[in-house]
Amino acid sequence: MLENVRLSFQGIWSHKMRSFLTMLGIIIGIASIISIVSTIKGTNEQIKQNLIGAGNNNVTVRLKQGDGDYWMDGGLPSGVSKLSADQKKRIREQEQVENASFYTERTYVSGIAKGNTTLDSAKALGVDENYLSTCGYQIYQGRGFVESDFSKIHKVVLLDDTAVLTLFPDESPVGKTIEIMGEPFTVVGVIKKSDSFQPVINSREDYNTYNQESYPLVLMPDVCWPIVFQYDEPENAVVMAQTTEDMSTVGKTTAEIMNEAVTNTSDSLAYKAEDLLEKAKSLQELGQSTNQQLIWIASISLLVGGIGVMNIMLVSVTERTSEIGLKKAIGARKRRILFQFLTEAAVLTSIGGLLGVLGGIIMAQVISRVSQTPVAISIPAIIFSVVFSMVIGIVFGLLPSVKAANLNPIDALRRE
Repeated sequence: MLENVRLSFQGIWSHKMRSFLTMLGIIIGIASIISIVSTIKGTNEQIKQNLIGAGNNNVTVRLKQGDGDYWMDGGLPSGVSKLSADQKKRIREQEQVENASFYTERTYVSGIAKGNTTLDSAKALGVDENYLSTCGYQIYQGRGFVESDFSKIHKVVLLDDTAVLTLFPDESPVGKTIEIMGEPFTVVGVIKKSDSFQPVINSREDYNTYNQESYPLVLMPDVCWPIVFQYDEPENAVVMAQTTEDMSTVGKTTAEIMNEAVTNTSDSLAYKAEDLLEKAKSLQELGQSTNQQLIWIASISLLVGGIGVMNIMLVSVTERTSEIGLKKAIGARKRRILFQFLTEAAVLTSIGGLLGVLGGIIMAQVISRVSQTPVAISIPAIIFSVVFSMVIGIVFGLLPSVKAANLNPIDALRRE
């Protein structure tokens, strides 16, 4: 076997230009496939990160009315009770769940002020002890909520950067008092997201898909919520899955558990998970058919390359007729001649495959820089391409190899 490989390299080297031109179809085909697959994979990863965020596997489950969020401005919904301790425990104890938090929420709150300065269109949340860690918030001024804030009902709040910029543009907010719906609350800390991930926006369509409105954020302990809003409001949940792939399952299971608290089905009320992973998959599938067509077109060059290998191997058999006859005359069997030419064809196309992989990686990087699209090199695609190119050599080299093995040694020597 090793001797056949050595002879293959020797034959390829002795006809360098012919061998390169023979491999050219394989090189172009493999390079095209690698660059297309790398671009597809990179784009899919970007879509997933744009929607989910880097390293953030959170799934939000909200009370919906039809396809939209239920607005608490309309009052407490009938037939929707608060989540029980047992429901929350079952949600947290799911095998794929790393953390979970439950909260009440109001958007476009206008009754938040510091003196004459008001915070317009703010988002107010009544959160439990796990909210900050589940959602990835960090405290960078003051402190976070502590156990006594919940057990003793301390009227304290946390603000984000946007809220601080409006209410306290020139001073530290920590220790200062703000009013929420007329009730005084003490600011104990300022929060920010622990990761600064921002979606990659390359077009207006990307902006419309990934851009999310940012509201000034005010957090208070959930026990303080009834002081300024209403008792027994339905809670939403944010659940951190262990992996990105677990998000869909975790979201569906959590929604099922929470819907046990919904008895009113006439108003289309139900808890639903915001399945960003499924949305990412839907966006990825939009261009899937086009990408598959491109791969099929690139595969045609592999077929052309295979035909070229067969033609050159037939020429090689004709040129080496006397060599084959001599080997058979001194005892070489058909199988050895067959394997020698099959090996030469497989080595030729394998080299073409490796050069095609290198060319595909370079081509993918060039495409990335020119079109500002991400790429992600696929190791399985590289392995498959090299193996597939070897298979092409074996398949298209079979006919010339059989022809060489079946040569009559006497007739072959006469041609000398």
